[in-house]
Amino acid sequence: MKFKRTERIGAIVKILSDNPNKIYTLSYFTNQFNAAKSTISEDLLVVKNVFEKLHLGKVITISGAAGGVKYIPKTSKAENEEFLMELCEKISDPSRVLSGGFLYLIDLIYDPTIAAKIGKIFASNIDYTEADYVVTMETKGIPMALMTAKAMNLPLVIIRKDIKVSEGPTLSMTYVSGHNSKVESMSLPRKAIKPNSKVILIDDFMRGGGTIQGMTGLMNEFGAEVIGTGIFISTTSPSNKMVQDYISLIQLGVKDDKIIVEPNLKTFKDEYRNEDLENSELGIELEDEDE
Repeated sequence: MKFKRTERIGAIVKILSDNPNKIYTLSYFTNQFNAAKSTISEDLLVVKNVFEKLHLGKVITISGAAGGVKYIPKTSKAENEEFLMELCEKISDPSRVLSGGFLYLIDLIYDPTIAAKIGKIFASNIDYTEADYVVTMETKGIPMALMTAKAMNLPLVIIRKDIKVSEGPTLSMTYVSGHNSKVESMSLPRKAIKPNSKVILIDDFMRGGGTIQGMTGLMNEFGAEVIGTGIFISTTSPSNKMVQDYISLIQLGVKDDKIIVEPNLKTFKDEYRNEDLENSELGIELEDEDE
């Protein structure tokens, strides 16, 4: 079956955007659309240019025998600010304040559209090129961690608060919660992470940093290295956290008995990562083409 150019481009956009950071060979597309490599190369150039012009991400090529083309999710600094400003307005609603000073966030955290956007922002601002896993702590961090793992094309590992018999032999450890100095426990199946792995930690909320410190300690027990940490909301107090190397998307503070919620704009990079498009792999020159 022969496909028109518009049909091929529409399908390529769908395939790449549904499978971020997954490499597709040119042969995959030539077989899929019964088209020559030169034709597919021209289609990919159009897709790449449109993605970059609309700030939808990057389409790059990977050289070598196992190379091909892949889509990398990317969000712009302005896009992040607009999204998080809207989110902060929702979080600042006085009706969300619960007894004890807690905030009701379940409806936002479990919203697939919001969680997917948070995942893309983490993927745009955390270097995961050498990462093997995304790791989170149950339960509220799971949706955004899952979307982060999808954007990074990495498996998700979930640390439990209780031992699950169905998960086999488990390594457990205790940690001190930062905000109330309460001793709590966390556990992870021994088969969950391979030794000498590198991981990205994702969590929904951080006050003192005790949970992240505990997660880091657990990773050390597995012989894994934490190379990046992303937090959805962090508090401005205490200013000295138990962990230092992390990024947070939203900062929460209290001023004159009023909750202040603001985007943490210093988190965002102006550029995603310095990755060059190797056009020789596509056999094309990088230039605008008006169709």
